[in-house]
Amino acid sequence: MKFWKFILLVFMVIGMTSCRDNIGIVDSVASPQAGDEATSIAYSKYEDPIVIRVGFKVPDSRLNTGDSNDNNPITRYLESITNIKVVHSWEAKGEDAFTQKVQLAIDSNDLPDAMVVDRDQLKKLIDNDMIEDLTETYKIYGSELIKDMYNSTKGEALEDASRDGKLYGLPNVAIDADSPVLLWVRQDWLEKLELRPPQTFEDIEKIAKAFIEKDPDGNGKRDTVGLSGYKNIVYGTKPLVNGLDAVFSAFHAFPTNWIKDNNGNIVYGSITPETKQALAKLADWYKRGLLDPDFALYKETQEPIITGKSGMFFGPWWMPYYPLSEAVALDTKAEWRAYAAPVDDSGKFVAHLAPVTDRYLVVRKGFEHPEAVIKQLNVFTRLERRQDPNQEEVKKLGDFSAQTGIQLRAYYPFDLLIDYRDAIEKHYADIQQALHGKIDPDTLNSDTRLIYDQWVAETEQPKKDLEGWKAANAYKYGVAVLTSTAIEGVRGVFYGNTRLMKTKWPELQNLENETFLNIIVGDSPLSDFDAFVAKWKSMGGEEITEEVTELVKQK
Repeated sequence: MKFWKFILLVFMVIGMTSCRDNIGIVDSVASPQAGDEATSIAYSKYEDPIVIRVGFKVPDSRLNTGDSNDNNPITRYLESITNIKVVHSWEAKGEDAFTQKVQLAIDSNDLPDAMVVDRDQLKKLIDNDMIEDLTETYKIYGSELIKDMYNSTKGEALEDASRDGKLYGLPNVAIDADSPVLLWVRQDWLEKLELRPPQTFEDIEKIAKAFIEKDPDGNGKRDTVGLSGYKNIVYGTKPLVNGLDAVFSAFHAFPTNWIKDNNGNIVYGSITPETKQALAKLADWYKRGLLDPDFALYKETQEPIITGKSGMFFGPWWMPYYPLSEAVALDTKAEWRAYAAPVDDSGKFVAHLAPVTDRYLVVRKGFEHPEAVIKQLNVFTRLERRQDPNQEEVKKLGDFSAQTGIQLRAYYPFDLLIDYRDAIEKHYADIQQALHGKIDPDTLNSDTRLIYDQWVAETEQPKKDLEGWKAANAYKYGVAVLTSTAIEGVRGVFYGNTRLMKTKWPELQNLENETFLNIIVGDSPLSDFDAFVAKWKSMGGEEITEEVTELVKQK
């Protein structure tokens, strides 16, 4: 039966490709990579070359090998196994510049063949019939690996990229572990000053005070910071270094997010009484010097962490990858540990949970080879997940990465990473099984085995290999806390824009940012929060709330 399914699918593919200028795919039966029918078609190579024009986000890393952004060891390898040449229609460096370039392409109706867009841009593209319906193309050409990872979201990811049952984009998958914000603490300072690990607000205050006053770095100067901060206060949906989101979460406050209140009404999290309580706490910390007095002045928020001045900061589980790797490179005595703190009044650790996806790979309406875009996604996802069977070539890429410090993903054609929703927890659980002799390390998948080997090597020779230190410490301390903590997760109910947001939101955001910062640094009294709420509502916030409520009801 399976054989006949395979034959049927091959004929379907031949029929589809023959309608596309007779550019065929190498016979999947003869392919050395042929497994089941979906896998062989997903990874098979075109007989004749195909060109895809893309919008490319230029990474921070620089190629110093004489190569270019669209012609380098990574792009050449991907082209060699697909016969798909990727050409950059345009490039933009940084998230904001890239988003603006995408918006310009949409507004001018001058789309590249494929690009990554955000939620609002996806909506506009669907509304204006500018992108391909990928439903059938994905079913036929999507790899089993990618389908399996999308299935880990129980349909949420693909549903978020669909309308009326049609799939219009290939979404990223937000890893669950990326949402909670942990408190990272200089453990060597904590032990030197004989302080107990933090749990509550009071614990954090005591540690911050000691870190400031008791010369934990031993240089005889009062130049250390208790707690670092981020000048925009919170990140909102996807936390990064120094965001103070965890302070708000402990008060059950979720600024910048649309949530349901205790009565089931949809509210904007920045205007709730709980947010006012959190601002009062942060203003008190700033006044007492516990929160870095210069937190709003840094050009790069991670500066006091890297330079060894900061004793505590908030960030997700992967902070050892960056900025802690930079900090430890400059001071190898530094030891950092993560804690689930602060907890709320009842002792629960509360966190806002990010949406399952927020970016989408789309294909221009009328592009002759939408399947080629999916095949590109298949091959670089397989490479990223360390399941590429071409071991000799993959080793060369690994050597290139090690020699240059450039991550391979920086030069994939699309900035769209896909993984299992619970990938981090799975890695950790399997590593623990192997470390405790319950399973053979040789049975671990390649992703997990790499982390296991780095963990073991770091335990045997601490800080000898900084690359290994990153993964070992992220899992040993960051992920360990996540997997051993009962997290009370709160999800937002709406992401995106409404009609009124398009004109009123920038002004409302400026009002919010200025109010929060002024209250925290003491330039405005806490009572200004109530005036802010009233003004926010009168400037369009109330009508926007009605729009959001209606959209949520429709969904």
